[in-house]
Amino acid sequence: MDHPRPCGCKGRRTCLSCEAEFGIERSDFYRTFQKCQAFVYCPRCDKIYPGWDVEKILAEHSDTPAHGGESGEDYPGVYIDLEFLSSEEEMKLLRGLDELPWDVSQSGRRKQNFGPKTNFKKSRLRAGQFTGFPRLSEFVQRRFETVPLLATFQTIEQCSLEYVPERGASIDPHIDDCWIWGERIVTVNLLSDSVLTMSPYHGAEARTKYNLHFLDQYRSHLIGQLVDEKTLATYEERIVRIPMPRRSLLVLYGPPRYQWEHAVLREDIKERRVCVAYREFTPMYLQGGSEYSQSEEIFTRAKQFWDHRTVCAES
Repeated sequence: MDHPRPCGCKGRRTCLSCEAEFGIERSDFYRTFQKCQAFVYCPRCDKIYPGWDVEKILAEHSDTPAHGGESGEDYPGVYIDLEFLSSEEEMKLLRGLDELPWDVSQSGRRKQNFGPKTNFKKSRLRAGQFTGFPRLSEFVQRRFETVPLLATFQTIEQCSLEYVPERGASIDPHIDDCWIWGERIVTVNLLSDSVLTMSPYHGAEARTKYNLHFLDQYRSHLIGQLVDEKTLATYEERIVRIPMPRRSLLVLYGPPRYQWEHAVLREDIKERRVCVAYREFTPMYLQGGSEYSQSEEIFTRAKQFWDHRTVCAES
């Protein structure tokens, strides 16, 4: 089943539709992770606490004493703004996105992608049909400028992803590509709460997976200091559950970006959820970097915003 199926899935990626139609047995990450020692990240105190139930741990922050008096453990490389968007801004953004066409994607998701053409296997980049971003979402990028962690963030890709329980939508554990996408992984969450489940990646496979070997070229530019393999080994058989509340902003960087895989479990999708993900280039493709000649035109196009209503009318 390596070829794409009508639902959009291929390879080991599955949704409820193709599992039923082709009798495919899905990878049960939920059951696997439940055998691990689970922790939940509390965005109000920036610590992790033992437990699986995100809502329970968040509620314990308001108790006296908070979290039963536990001090929690550090889990650096996570930033959450719980009230990044207002209810009105959320609805305005979602209405605009739903006026644009959605494409089928893998694992029961739908997507909208605005960005350059990338070939992760051959490390090739070109502008393609990229002409910038829909103006309806411009205010989101402008607001990044008010977040100190994102002060130098230059959006080069914007991707909307829709998760619904009816399709069994999910995304398997993975690390975002390290050849082209930079350190800060930015996500704005809409419509419903969900959870990002983190599991340590020990690099048992070749370092070419996820293009992690490119990290050697810009390790000195990282915002978050990575941990050594001995320290990472102490997290064996652990997972960390990061809440993604409705209307919140989530940024991953440092160790959670490069040394942990992240996943959205099917079991954590209770109702329709839309997230808008933003990516930046790695330092090689920034101004002054060795590959800037390939990305200069893309940066120019990334400053453009177009009226989606005009585009939809023309199509």
